[in-house]
Amino acid sequence: MTVTESLEARIGHPVIEVTDAGIRFRRNRRSRRSFKDLFAGRNRRGRPDEFWPLRRVSFSVLPGEAIGVVGRNGQGKSTLLKLVAEVILPDEGVVRVGAGVAPLIEITGGFVDDLSVRDNVFLTAGLHGMKKVEIEERFDEIIEFAEIGDFLDTPYKHLSSGMRVRIAFAVISRLEEPVILVDEVLAVGDKAFREKCYRRIEELLAGGRTLFFVSHNERDLKRFCTRGLYLDKGALVLDAPIQDVLARYNADYGVKR
Repeated sequence: MTVTESLEARIGHPVIEVTDAGIRFRRNRRSRRSFKDLFAGRNRRGRPDEFWPLRRVSFSVLPGEAIGVVGRNGQGKSTLLKLVAEVILPDEGVVRVGAGVAPLIEITGGFVDDLSVRDNVFLTAGLHGMKKVEIEERFDEIIEFAEIGDFLDTPYKHLSSGMRVRIAFAVISRLEEPVILVDEVLAVGDKAFREKCYRRIEELLAGGRTLFFVSHNERDLKRFCTRGLYLDKGALVLDAPIQDVLARYNADYGVKR
């Protein structure tokens, strides 16, 4: 029996399964095929304006695991999170997510500028599946966590970027979804609030949640994650304990420790 099979027998089936997944993007959305290209049969496949930010990526995540995703900018990390969040769909392969997801990625997206903070809390929490009675029950703790009680009736567009992150994190982190996706969304927040958010993530992990965490911060990765995925040029280079993944990444790019 392999280690993964042993864990599956003890913990359960994977909550995330990615098999030979790939996604294709265009570099230039305005590009068009000319009549010459059409008649000559050019650009049918492998068009020069297309590229694969991820290709042939496979891994699985068991309940309660804390996974750190490592790699340089532009290597497919955030794209992978969006695939797991089902924000985008793969062009090849399969991505199966067997549990609900709390996406702490681009968390200020979906908020409406002209609505008040109060209305945005109800709107955003509702869009993520929270019932009105649940939002009402958790409303005070959301506002207290975000430290934004004096601005409840202020239009969202008048908030600073840091305040927007605070209210967004407070809402999303109160979802009951088993899987948490985090993509360095707290870079805008001040140091004290960042630490507050990190303690909240630790609480969620202690409660058995599964974490999928993209970061360039080695200290944060070591703090939360036990396992790492190293992406380079859209491929999964290494799936191993987080210490081994960070050591390989640092060795590949000459990072002095």
